[in-house]
Amino acid sequence: MGKKGVLLVNLGTPDSPEVGDVKRYLDQFLMDERVIDINAFSRTMLVKGVIVPFRSPKTAKLYKEIWDENGSPLLYYSKIQAAMVQEELGPDYHVELAMRYQNPSVPAALAKMKAGLVESIQVIPLFPQYASASTGSVIQLVMELVSKWQTIPPVSFVNSFHDNPGMIATFADNARKYQPETYDQVLFSFHGLPERQLIKCDHSQSHCLKSADCCQTLTDVNKFCYSAQCHDTARLIAAELQIPAEQYSVCFQSRLGKEPWVQPYTSDVLRQLAAAGKKRLLVFCPAFVADCLETLYEVTVEYGEEFRKLGGEEVQLVSSLNDHPQWISALVKMVKDNHGA
Repeated sequence: MGKKGVLLVNLGTPDSPEVGDVKRYLDQFLMDERVIDINAFSRTMLVKGVIVPFRSPKTAKLYKEIWDENGSPLLYYSKIQAAMVQEELGPDYHVELAMRYQNPSVPAALAKMKAGLVESIQVIPLFPQYASASTGSVIQLVMELVSKWQTIPPVSFVNSFHDNPGMIATFADNARKYQPETYDQVLFSFHGLPERQLIKCDHSQSHCLKSADCCQTLTDVNKFCYSAQCHDTARLIAAELQIPAEQYSVCFQSRLGKEPWVQPYTSDVLRQLAAAGKKRLLVFCPAFVADCLETLYEVTVEYGEEFRKLGGEEVQLVSSLNDHPQWISALVKMVKDNHGA
């Protein structure tokens, strides 16, 4: 019997914080038709003519702020996660790590699995909440690549794990050392998406953004909605920590451009909380399974400075899942449950 293949895929990171490598990363990332979902000509003009040339030097400076002796934190922790999952699963499994953009690449990882004669492939995009621009992009790429093989093994995908008990418990465990009850407010800050992408995922065409509370409860109608899954993740972590509803807020960061994105924006929530006299904030970023630019710099540095200028005192980031043994156990269980082991 051949080994069971497991492909863990995270978003990606530049090969280095130098401008040239950041340009290559941003170009590949933003030219993805699921990330900037406009016609190809307009996307090319926008990305290659405007965003990449002007944004790359600024983004490179930000990456230099978080780059350390281990390199990119996202890649560093992702490699550890893959190695720990391989060790836990044992010799009957072949685990590969890939990044959707840049290295290690999805084609290279799949080639290793093909050469290893795996009997099946389970793909786990490392995005807890489903979005077309993240999970959907990974699934599309894997299907396109494997479809060209002469012999196609059974291939399965984990669509989302926004309510995974092990993931929820790990985020809660990471927060307990900060004593959440001592903070004025807890924020669950998720990566943002354009509103149009939420609407496109509403196959009923009758629910998304039709009311102010359409994402508050997960139902059969919105079960694949990114925002609804984010709200559900926040609710579950809050319940695990016994944080009452009035003590936490759900918000969305990393907006790009001027069109409407999922709201409320994290910056707007910071202003509202500062105006209400809140001084100390505890922030979760449960859209990420490993610390990265969005957590280590955007939240810790940018939002921290922004909140202090508004009169606040502290923005404390709750560490991501990283190499927490409980998270690794959750990943291993996810693999075995979906492989029927």
